[in-house]
Amino acid sequence: MKKYTRNQILENAKAENVRYVRLMFTDIIGTIKSVEIPVGQLERALDGKVMFDGSSIEGFVRIMEADMYLRPDLDTWLIHSWEESRYGKVARLICDVYTPDGLPSAADPRSNLKRMIKKMNDLGFSTLNIGFEPEFFLFKLDENGKITLKMTDQGGYFDLSPIDGASDCRRDIVLELEKIGFTVEASHHEVAPSQNEINFQFSNIIEACDKVQTFKLVVKNIARRHNLHATFMPKPIASINGSGMHTNCSLADMAGNNAFCDENDPMGLSLVARQWITGILTHSRNFCAITNPTVNSYKRLVPGYEAPCYVSWSEHNRSVMIRIPATRGKTTRTEIRSVDTTANPYLAIAVILAAGLDAIENNLPLIEPINENLFELTDEQRANLGVKNLPDNLKEAVDLLKEDNLIKEALGDHIFSKFIEYKNKEWDEFKKTVTEWEVNRYIHLM
Repeated sequence: MKKYTRNQILENAKAENVRYVRLMFTDIIGTIKSVEIPVGQLERALDGKVMFDGSSIEGFVRIMEADMYLRPDLDTWLIHSWEESRYGKVARLICDVYTPDGLPSAADPRSNLKRMIKKMNDLGFSTLNIGFEPEFFLFKLDENGKITLKMTDQGGYFDLSPIDGASDCRRDIVLELEKIGFTVEASHHEVAPSQNEINFQFSNIIEACDKVQTFKLVVKNIARRHNLHATFMPKPIASINGSGMHTNCSLADMAGNNAFCDENDPMGLSLVARQWITGILTHSRNFCAITNPTVNSYKRLVPGYEAPCYVSWSEHNRSVMIRIPATRGKTTRTEIRSVDTTANPYLAIAVILAAGLDAIENNLPLIEPINENLFELTDEQRANLGVKNLPDNLKEAVDLLKEDNLIKEALGDHIFSKFIEYKNKEWDEFKKTVTEWEVNRYIHLM
């Protein structure tokens, strides 16, 4: 990430004819919000003097505590290459949210993650290197610009055009990402028809989360140019694979070395790596509501579609929740396969980090790897191996979230309570909905 000073941003805005600046932040649910200002207000914004009504944002504050301030992270200055008004260019700054007292807002996921980073530093680790692998579907828009479920193709994993019907769109997305500083490592058609994946270079904690939010914006905007709609919904179509966001992680020590690597270990994994895995598996059922936060998320976490359903880990086994990719040394890492792209990345990493650090700090008994194909075992056989299921639905996940004090501490009281309140409402709405499946199943029988 390029480093900017206040003066460099002002000079760059003038040189590039920037006319509008979006001050962006992410709410508790993971939605990107913004306050747009004319460039004449940029100096005020850089001084942290731009205010917004926090009571209008889901889960932020009560009406009597409405005033909130946006403090831009100068290193996130970015001119939107994909967006330009007839008057000039549009830029953005990602902000932390502060109270009028000058304190980080307890409702701000980005600021909350910084709190967890401090705990990581106190335990002797300099950073957590993260590589997200977001998958998404592209569907056609109709003649009126409305979203349909019409696919771009019937392609499969790594297929080429003309079987891959969205290669031009995906290529344009990659080019746009490169314009704004992403290092794209690979892009390809995924397993399901109309499904795609673009992978970009690992980053440190905050930058990685910022990038995945920026990635979503770029993907959706470029898809529109191609008369397509990009969705990060985990399971838009029942009978095909869903979309996840495999989350690759490795802790670095204070010297910057990969703390997961041990060349003398048969698997090349350090004790820290095994403890990290143990902590995540120990708390995985409890933080699943954060990493898989929608009703639809649990339609993906079912057997038969390559998504992980079981709390386990292995070196090569893709039926487990945590996989250890084959590369070792500096690139030794854990791949957490349960996370999906509806997750708020700042909250997801906060709970993953808290869980991993818990086992390191408290020396929890290590959980051993499972090398069998768990999809082929019976419930009884999995139980005999000590393998538990991830939650079956959002309601179960929220109930499990309530039980874990470590995860509550990682989120903070405000985010924890507001998230549960919002998700309970979501589940109640879902319970009242009559689905197409129910009509088709029962209308002729009853």
